[in-house]
Amino acid sequence: MIEHIILCEDHLKILDQTLLPHEKKYIECRTAETLIEAMQSLRIRGAPALGIAGAYGVVIASLESRTEKEFLERVEKIKNARPTAVNLSWGVEKVLSGIESYKNTEKMREIAKDIHKDDVQRNKKIGEYGEKIINDGDSILTHCNAGALATGGYGTALGVIRTAWEKNKKITVFADETRPLCQGARLTAWELREENIPCKVIPDSAAGFLMHIGEIDVVITGADRIAMNGDTANKIGTYTLSVLAKENNVPFYIAAPLSTFDRNSISGKDIKIEYRDEKEVLYFYGKRVAADVPALNPAFDITPHEYITGIITEKGIISPPYEKNIKEILK
Repeated sequence: MIEHIILCEDHLKILDQTLLPHEKKYIECRTAETLIEAMQSLRIRGAPALGIAGAYGVVIASLESRTEKEFLERVEKIKNARPTAVNLSWGVEKVLSGIESYKNTEKMREIAKDIHKDDVQRNKKIGEYGEKIINDGDSILTHCNAGALATGGYGTALGVIRTAWEKNKKITVFADETRPLCQGARLTAWELREENIPCKVIPDSAAGFLMHIGEIDVVITGADRIAMNGDTANKIGTYTLSVLAKENNVPFYIAAPLSTFDRNSISGKDIKIEYRDEKEVLYFYGKRVAADVPALNPAFDITPHEYITGIITEKGIISPPYEKNIKEILK
């Protein structure tokens, strides 16, 4: 299991994902401010991983705060560091709901570590349910990174793929490069190579062609927030894949823990989409590659529920009608 979030005595150690696959380096977050920077610069990313980091962030905020007011201000900033991934605020609130005082650091540690351990176990359950949709010999397309790096250490979409591989199913994975920051090419391909799972990186624009000629049997992605009607926010480009999958009769699945469901979002229209710095589009590894024009950089999009074949969770696979079945599974 990849260890990329480690709580130490007085700081949080995080594997810097912006340096992968070329360099494996850990950074130390000793303040809420450094943790927030790590989240916003994508040194740590992925909805479940942000939930875990947020939970540990409450501990860091407690260690550096002299008053309750300071503590609450720092916690609120951590909670709002990334607006689309609902797991971040969920992780923070989970720790806060279990303590009586901002000085109760040891209790915070205990709750946060339980959240981390629980995420790994839930991901493994997602894998157990999800691998049943994968047949021996299948080629699977995944988008962005929904693996160990995006979770507590096992993965949601990649957790399904890992479990299928562990059950000796002969599979091939196509990893969308996932522009503009190439999380598929850099992170997903790195994870799969580490475990010797056959993988090929493809340009984002090649997915439709490969579906059309029968090279892809199933699409599985993660999620950053799921509304109560099944509409799903995920890395930009996911909606495009869902439309292409429907057009080509390829099953399209979302894999996510129940903490990713937002009871306050009735539909995708209620989900706030994060827009990031245009430089991420205009520059590549520090060098400008675009003409002298501005760029638009939405980090996520919304996949309407009607394009989703099923949502794989730790309690089973949710099928349509989503509005009814999501309420049932969240009881």
